[in-house]
Amino acid sequence: MSPSGSQGRDRRQKARVFGRRAEWMAMLALLLRGYRILARNVLAPGGEIDIVALRGRAIAFVEVKARADLDAARTAITPIKRRRLTHAIGWWLSRNRWAVGYDLRGDAIFVGAGKWPVHLVDAYEINLSS
Repeated sequence: MSPSGSQGRDRRQKARVFGRRAEWMAMLALLLRGYRILARNVLAPGGEIDIVALRGRAIAFVEVKARADLDAARTAITPIKRRRLTHAIGWWLSRNRWAVGYDLRGDAIFVGAGKWPVHLVDAYEINLSS
């Protein structure tokens, strides 16, 4: 294998570790704010939900974005990503009918290197009618 191939593999491995650490930090931040984690890394046809969390009568579908700085993380939820999230949320709800009466939110948690996670409530719209 060429040196550049090895470097690319190392870079991807570091990104995966950073992403996993960011998800754990996000879960900790949610737990400290009184949320109960219902699911994580939900794989659905056409999308993935990082964290599903419950607090009171609200279910938050949380997208975790880890970037070197928080501004880069904030811009990472693109229209395509929102569409994929909405599909995944619809899929999750079809398998968790008990959740139908709850308030549903699309939250995000942004994690920057060396920073405490920033939780943004209602970061993206969930449009299940389309």
